[in-house]
Amino acid sequence: MNPSPTLTSRRPYLVRAMHEWMTDNGQTPHLVVDATLAGVEVPQAYVKDGRIILNVGWQATQALRLGNDFIEFSARFGGTPHLVRVPLAAVTGIYARETGQGMLFQGDDSPPPPEPPTATTNGGSTSDTGRRAKLRVVK
Repeated sequence: MNPSPTLTSRRPYLVRAMHEWMTDNGQTPHLVVDATLAGVEVPQAYVKDGRIILNVGWQATQALRLGNDFIEFSARFGGTPHLVRVPLAAVTGIYARETGQGMLFQGDDSPPPPEPPTATTNGGSTSDTGRRAKLRVVK
């Protein structure tokens, strides 16, 4: 049996899906970003307690790119234009400003490796009694 290939992170796909769902429903998507992680390029004056909330709605951003590795766009903060670049690993959540509905991410969301199959007894039964289930016709 060939080992399964390493699966990619679900996070970029979920962020894109939630962004699209919020936009389609007339809501404003916001990202919660851990600004302490390496590679996060945001205006530091807007970071509070190591986090920054970013409005990633189409009206608030220019050249928004929701990639598999980074989210990139330019936006104005206090009237000053800034380039923003956030690694997907730094995104800890996405939510709609209007409703608060969204999704939180914790740690590494890479799927765990598959567990090896467990040994079975009695022709495939894994029940506590060790007996195989039987079907019977009830009239």
